[in-house]
Amino acid sequence: MSVPKAPKRSDSLTTWFFTYAKLRFFSRMRRFLHLKAAKKQYKPPEKVEKSVDTDIHTEANMREESDWVVILQRSVKRLHFGSWEEKELAAEDIRKLAKEDLKRRKTMAELGVIPPLVAMVGSQVVARQRLAVQTLIELANGSFTNKALMVEAGILSKLPENEDVLGEPAMQEFSQLLLSISAALANSQFSLPSSRIIPFIIHILESSSSTIQTKDTCLTTLYNLSSVLDNATTLATSGMVNILLMLSTLKEASEKALAILGNLSITLTGEKALENDPMVPERLIEIMTWEERPKCQELSAYVLMILAHRSSLQRQKMTKAGIVPVLLEVALLGTPFRVFSRNFYLQWFKNERQMKMGPHSGPQDGRISHGSPINPKEIDEGKKLMKKIVKQSLYKNMETITRRANGEGDSSHLKSLVISSSSKSLPY
Repeated sequence: MSVPKAPKRSDSLTTWFFTYAKLRFFSRMRRFLHLKAAKKQYKPPEKVEKSVDTDIHTEANMREESDWVVILQRSVKRLHFGSWEEKELAAEDIRKLAKEDLKRRKTMAELGVIPPLVAMVGSQVVARQRLAVQTLIELANGSFTNKALMVEAGILSKLPENEDVLGEPAMQEFSQLLLSISAALANSQFSLPSSRIIPFIIHILESSSSTIQTKDTCLTTLYNLSSVLDNATTLATSGMVNILLMLSTLKEASEKALAILGNLSITLTGEKALENDPMVPERLIEIMTWEERPKCQELSAYVLMILAHRSSLQRQKMTKAGIVPVLLEVALLGTPFRVFSRNFYLQWFKNERQMKMGPHSGPQDGRISHGSPINPKEIDEGKKLMKKIVKQSLYKNMETITRRANGEGDSSHLKSLVISSSSKSLPY
């Protein structure tokens, strides 16, 4: 392809660049179509003799292949050089073709459809934005490369700043696209800036018009982001802790909200934000009473144990809030984290000046624990309190276990068992 000679007049420079871009585009399309035609004409010698049915089937497949190539050629041309109406028609055709096959999605990306679609997301027309986002969702499906190309094309900078005009369907589609991108790129070496994602998600989580399904999608995206230390620190300083604590009381969203808080609590900023929030520890202790949600109980206990281990002030606040009987009941009920919470009692109440906690899941910052020594007075008070509540708790919890098992039980037998039991079974 010969490059047209640039005109001398400066006012014709724009026309020259436009003509040159079109020549390059049509040259790429011709090469693409020639490769497709060569593949169609080639027939291996061993496949020359075929039945009539097989030939008809092959011919139909070739015709279908030719049809989508023609549609793609027309759509790519419109997307690059057409008017807004032509771009919308092209985006709709590309969206339908992208649903069919992963190879098609990769071919479309190679032909450069992602940058103009990302540019369309920045349009002020909501319907046009939604069409572009829907098309990008299809192109992102199953392709790490396509998702990386979207970020490189500036999709995060195109997120709407005035989310109020979007409406619930558009918010759901934007959140789905962000989830798809974060799931693939958050833990990769590819840089995924979160400074624009976080304000957008905060607005959706706080919006009264967003559904619980949309909020759930946003929480999954936040969990992907919070698994990276740098992002976790950014989340902790953005006011996200308070939002997550409020969402943790919604049983439909509680598990994911608590999982994110668990990741944030590992960082210095996240720990400080949790300690300063007025809902801590009461809100987390309340969640530990949800017998029908054992995973939420476990995640809530995990966050509380981190805070208690590192701060004597937090231990005092938890004691006043009534955490000890709640933890004991949880342990006696035989939940999956029975040993986990029991170790918490030992570390909290036993007279050990130097306690060491194992590594936590989630992002690690390698800092040294700064938990204060246990006060001997707290140990004695804790022992007395636990001895006092054992007889009250054991009967109630054993009765609950029996009722869950078969709905039957000899209450007199359970009562006698409790009376014969004592705190000697505790490791003190």
